[in-house]
Amino acid sequence: MTPDELKKRTKNFGIRTVKVVEKLPAKRSAQTIGQQLLRCGTSVGANYRAACRARSDAEFRAKLGICEEEADEAIYWLEIITELGYIRAQQLNDLILEANALLAIIVASIKTSRRKR
Repeated sequence: MTPDELKKRTKNFGIRTVKVVEKLPAKRSAQTIGQQLLRCGTSVGANYRAACRARSDAEFRAKLGICEEEADEAIYWLEIITELGYIRAQQLNDLILEANALLAIIVASIKTSRRKR
């Protein structure tokens, strides 16, 4: 996968995350969880773009590390949303699968970058 393809994919993940947050009920707890998901779900793509502009391998890995944390956090909040019944699991399964796939790609990229040292 090229950097441009991954940029598109992480951006699409952010957009899909925004759409999920907009579907959450007006309950205070749902809105608070939604804000957390919104922050981390959109952060994956933003930090990947920053990683692509890194000035060093160390900076690249640091930015990818942030992507890793944010993708994992997004998975957590998506799971919470389904377990609380705010949105049915089958409606979020594809997004959770995508988050896991992005997480795997990011982790593999970090490992590859470490081997190049």
